[in-house]
Amino acid sequence: MIFTDKSKGLQQSLDQESLLHQMINQIRRSLDLQEILTTTVSQVRLFLGADRVKIYRFDTDGSGEVIAESIHEQRLPSLLGQRFPVGDIPQEAREMFLLVGQRSIVDVANRKIGLSPLQSKETGKRLETNIYYRQVDPCHIQYLEAMGVQSSLVVPILDCDLQEQSAKPTLWGLLVAHQSEPRKILKREIKVLQQVADQVEIAIAQSNLLTAARSKQEREATINRVNTLLHKLPTIQLQGALEEVITAFNGVGGRLYIELSQELYTWGDQPTLPYELDNNIIEQHPLWQNWMAECKQGNVWATTNLYKEPHLRVLALGFFSTPIRGLMVIPLHYREKFIGVLSIFRSEFETEILWAGRCEENRRQILPQFSFELWREQKKGQSAQWKPEDILLAQALYDHFSMAIQQQYMFKEVQALNANLELRVQEQTYELEKSLLFTKVLKQVTEHIRGTLDLQTTLQSIVREVRALLNSDRVVIFELKSKWVIVEEINGNWQSVLGINAPGDCFPDEFSLLYSLGRIRVINNVLTASLNDCHREFLQSLQVQATLIVPINIGIEVWGLLIAHECEAPRDWQDAEIDLLQQLGDQAAIAIQQAQLYEQTCNAETEARNQAAQLEHTLHELQETQTKLIHTEKMSGLGQLVAGVAHEINNPINFIYGNLCHASDYIEQLLEILRLYQLHYPHPHSEIKAAIKAIDFEFLVEDLPKIITSMQVGSDRIRSIVLSLRSFSRLDEAENKCVDLHEGIDNTLLILQHRLKGNGEFPPIEVIKDYGNIPQVECYAGQMNQVFMNIFSNAIDALEIGNGNERDKENAQYPMPTIHISTRVSADDSRLLIRINDNGSGMTEEVKKRIFDPFYTTKPVGKGTGLGLAISYQIIVEKHGGIMECISEVGKGTEFWIEIPVKPPAKIDR
Repeated sequence: MIFTDKSKGLQQSLDQESLLHQMINQIRRSLDLQEILTTTVSQVRLFLGADRVKIYRFDTDGSGEVIAESIHEQRLPSLLGQRFPVGDIPQEAREMFLLVGQRSIVDVANRKIGLSPLQSKETGKRLETNIYYRQVDPCHIQYLEAMGVQSSLVVPILDCDLQEQSAKPTLWGLLVAHQSEPRKILKREIKVLQQVADQVEIAIAQSNLLTAARSKQEREATINRVNTLLHKLPTIQLQGALEEVITAFNGVGGRLYIELSQELYTWGDQPTLPYELDNNIIEQHPLWQNWMAECKQGNVWATTNLYKEPHLRVLALGFFSTPIRGLMVIPLHYREKFIGVLSIFRSEFETEILWAGRCEENRRQILPQFSFELWREQKKGQSAQWKPEDILLAQALYDHFSMAIQQQYMFKEVQALNANLELRVQEQTYELEKSLLFTKVLKQVTEHIRGTLDLQTTLQSIVREVRALLNSDRVVIFELKSKWVIVEEINGNWQSVLGINAPGDCFPDEFSLLYSLGRIRVINNVLTASLNDCHREFLQSLQVQATLIVPINIGIEVWGLLIAHECEAPRDWQDAEIDLLQQLGDQAAIAIQQAQLYEQTCNAETEARNQAAQLEHTLHELQETQTKLIHTEKMSGLGQLVAGVAHEINNPINFIYGNLCHASDYIEQLLEILRLYQLHYPHPHSEIKAAIKAIDFEFLVEDLPKIITSMQVGSDRIRSIVLSLRSFSRLDEAENKCVDLHEGIDNTLLILQHRLKGNGEFPPIEVIKDYGNIPQVECYAGQMNQVFMNIFSNAIDALEIGNGNERDKENAQYPMPTIHISTRVSADDSRLLIRINDNGSGMTEEVKKRIFDPFYTTKPVGKGTGLGLAISYQIIVEKHGGIMECISEVGKGTEFWIEIPVKPPAKIDR
């Protein structure tokens, strides 16, 4: 049969359409990219009548691999599965493949290469299929001859991410046709191969989308399985969730460490730190903990070779005995607080690469590859790469594990709180009963002192009540002047110490000085206490195993000591017992002073009747002093009761506050579900419509989050007020202890917040804080808070009075009322400087000289007692050995300068 040119053209057109049709059908009916590529090379080879057609894919390191191939009658050797080094395809050729989609045709016999760009380099527009021939590099010719190729056609295959519209295409691979004999490549054939390459690009994009979809589906399924295990109450399945995560990441092991409880969950291969690193748990090693402290919230760290990480050099010793090489670390946080870490391990493995030929890298630029004999390269110690989808899964699991661990911790806290609630109630009931009993005894002793002026009777009553209340073996009163025990009360068959004289060498004169400064001596065990040998032998001679000593001070002198002995066994003296004994010591001092005054009055009555009025006045002052002391004790008891109530309020408020955030999240999730229902079911049933209308649904959806927010603000306010009251009162901090004075200042300002806000008559007062980096100070915290309260209250009064006077002036310009607070440490770090100033009206020189005098005040009647600054001066100067000064000038405001030592010069021993 004879074919005309027209019939040949028609046949070629039919072949072309058949080829493209088969390609499109293959892409439509198959989701397997490898199957599509295999079909493509086979159809292209038949269409071109080529000896070999292959698809060459580039790897991330620049090398390439033949992944699909079709050969005709073994005219050329197979290259399928073989890899080619980076240098086999020059970088400039790769750039032209990607930039202009350049096709290349090599005619080995004529030493020429034809170049056919798909689009213009300058404009980017698609061009007609034209071929421009030029001389080819001899190295390229020798390379093809070594492969047995006489004619070559190369068409680039690009890859573009369809999910990212702005993403630029990348060079995915090459479609290559080889002939073992010279052959002319036609423009029509180039055009057809370009269309085939376009279809392959569609198949690649389709495969990428399918892979991403399957990966996302697997990731979501894993998250759902893990989430189910993590939220099984009352006991969440952390071990099962860990195993599920390790399986999802194709790991050989992993571990979950919880910082809050120091629990460790493990599965699979595990590292073991050597004993010389002190701690066998890797998460508790200082290097690991420092690393976790530097990790930001939400970050996921992964490596394919942990032995190459500098910060793991020491910890890597624990992995030597395991096959672990790949490591992923997911630090877990809850509200910026580190709560644990999840680690995934991947095993090392060996890889074998089949290279097409072997040549020296340093000679690749000047000599071609003469031989394509196969050689195998083995790489040891390899680990699977952590893919982007692995990181996405890890970030999703981060939230679920963090929330589950925090919920478990809160659940255990609630369980512990419920378990201890009854015990706490019993303890508080016992403390209240004990406090009531102490108060009753103190009242009885006080009334007895009032009812009699007989010193011996009063002192005997004190030791009798104290012994019964403390349930001790012996209570005595020791007179320092005579060095005798003058009163005692004994329970049991213990020897009497009445009239026993203490050896003078055992108690140096500095003991009296310490007791005059308020020293309280607490000895829980005579055998282990820090005592000199003479003192210990003296106490053992009295059968004493524990003792509690408080001074009886009259003025600045020590009259004697009130002492409780425990003879049966050592005893831990409680704070309440110490406070009671101290108060009774003060009452004993009053009784002694009262008896002494009475005796002096009786002796002086016969000498001068004109002193009777003065004596009556003195007795009246004494009674007033007693009344003030009784009032002070009542207020102290009331303060303890208020602090206890504030503490009990704080517990339910913390529970409400801690659960409001979760309630808010749950409401948001429910509202989101309602929105989805409205979106997907816009026409609900008539009964639902009526219910929505009846409850004003839109207003409810809008107002419900606002209600939750207002509840959060309210509960936060209550917590702040309760915390400030407890911190300000510091009823449990009557002794010297290290505190943060910034906290005391802030709590005082919070209590005075209602006065700082201003009202319709006065503008708000601005508080400027200039806090320095100060250490904790050893001081009487409650008394220091009283100083701050007095100074701030006076400053607010001065600003309100001064501001009111300025407002009365017509068209007067007055500054914004301001209180400035500054804290610093002295150059030698031994003293703390506190400066508090206001921009009020200031003081005259006469007023400034008297502000620290008791009962002096410039305020109107009923507005002040004149004791605030006097008491503050006493607290700073006498209690803390500090300095308190006032700097003021009329019209320029007032500044108080407070300077106290960071550590007191003489520490009180209790």
